[in-house]
Amino acid sequence: MATEDKNRATAAAILPLVGGAANVSSIAHCMTRLRLGLHDRSLVQDDALKAVPAVMGVVDDDTYQIVLGPGTVARVTPEFEKLVEEGRASAPEPATTVTAAELASQGAEMKAARKAKNATPFKLFLRRIANIFVPLIPALIGCGIIAGLNGLLVNLGWLTSVTPALAAMASGFMALIAVFVGYNTAKEFGGTPILGGAVAAIIVFPGVANIEAFGQKLSPGQGGVLGALGAAVLAVYVEKWCRRWVPEALDVLVTPTLTVLISGLVTIFGLMYVAGEVSTAIGTFADWLLSNGGAGAGLVLGGFFLPLVMLGLHQALIPIHTTLIEQQGYTVLLPILAMAGAGQVGAAIAVYFRLPRNESIRRTIKSALPAGFLGVGEPLIYGVSLPLGRPFITACVGGAFGGAFVGFFNQLGDAVGSTAIGPSGWALFPLLDGNHGLGATIAIYGGGLVVGYLAGFVATYFFGFSKDLLTEFNVSQEPAASTATAAGTPAPVTGPDPLEKTPAGV
Repeated sequence: MATEDKNRATAAAILPLVGGAANVSSIAHCMTRLRLGLHDRSLVQDDALKAVPAVMGVVDDDTYQIVLGPGTVARVTPEFEKLVEEGRASAPEPATTVTAAELASQGAEMKAARKAKNATPFKLFLRRIANIFVPLIPALIGCGIIAGLNGLLVNLGWLTSVTPALAAMASGFMALIAVFVGYNTAKEFGGTPILGGAVAAIIVFPGVANIEAFGQKLSPGQGGVLGALGAAVLAVYVEKWCRRWVPEALDVLVTPTLTVLISGLVTIFGLMYVAGEVSTAIGTFADWLLSNGGAGAGLVLGGFFLPLVMLGLHQALIPIHTTLIEQQGYTVLLPILAMAGAGQVGAAIAVYFRLPRNESIRRTIKSALPAGFLGVGEPLIYGVSLPLGRPFITACVGGAFGGAFVGFFNQLGDAVGSTAIGPSGWALFPLLDGNHGLGATIAIYGGGLVVGYLAGFVATYFFGFSKDLLTEFNVSQEPAASTATAAGTPAPVTGPDPLEKTPAGV
């Protein structure tokens, strides 16, 4: 079957299981998940959906999220959107057995219940931050890989006529990333995206070097993505104020002018300096933390990253990663945090050997391990470790040991960083960079992965199962649906279990 036909077939299999085109209110995707807004959650057929071969798992959060994995989700989503459009165009108005008032009341109750469970102000804020930065990840990855390739060629002295062009390709996006952040920020906060980009562009304009603020000459790029974020948010509020007070006849002229003028002046004579100081402090603190904390800092970061992901709090790290990449060319935090995935892989392998009679869980692990090695841990988390309980904790132990290993070498002066965010596991190798050569950087990161695998395996094998847990799960019968399905795919996140509290991942 052709790839395009396969993706369309996957989309066609999913659509009726989420209630059809009429039940879909919004469609989006991140690195691994198809995120759907649904009018009526009760129409979703969880058991049938999780049996679709391409589906790795589901998460019921503010949106209904179907885990398809990186690459696959980007190809299935456009096909799904086409099918939804076709379904809406061809389907007659559905008959209804309830009044409009009853339907509206039912929808309001469902929406209120979801919000009460998931939509705390802090989580909503973090989702907005993620919506700003996640669309930039493909460019960060592509440019990061080109930067790594260029660095390798420069070190080897090869293709000297090509390396300047590769450097331009790798650096062009990062030179203008503030503009893209400003554009996405204005879009996310309800303003005109291009005005957010226009205000953020001030930060990277070379001419700001001729401007003095707080007794200092400004420098192009000062404040970076944090300054762009603040400038665009300010522009949105200025624009909304103008829309309320400026007469309609003058709106098209006055509103854009005042938006750029007011927010631009505040950006130049305030935000750039303040955001620059904050950005510098972030870089300084990250260096200090790993230089002085070393193994201890790595232990904490690697050990607690999986719980952060489960709570959705990892999204707060995205601007920090981006700021470090802007300042230093790489983020030293990501390789340490990636050790959490190594611990998860080691724990899953241990579960495989500890439950030799449970064919269902073993099939789940075998199908999900390749993705786990590449840094996609959701199938293993949702299908294996989190439902079992203890193995999730021992997976965190594995991540802690792997993080401690990488952190120890950072303390010795061997910085290990990533030139982009998004990938993890083995997929991070092409993006690695550091201060002591690519060979040493790869060796330290690879060593960290091995330590994470081993520690996660040992901790889970010896401490991940109580006698009662082994008695319950080490049986030849198919386990409960909340752990794994007969098809060997992760179970949906529904019902009153720990997964019910798990928000969206990346």
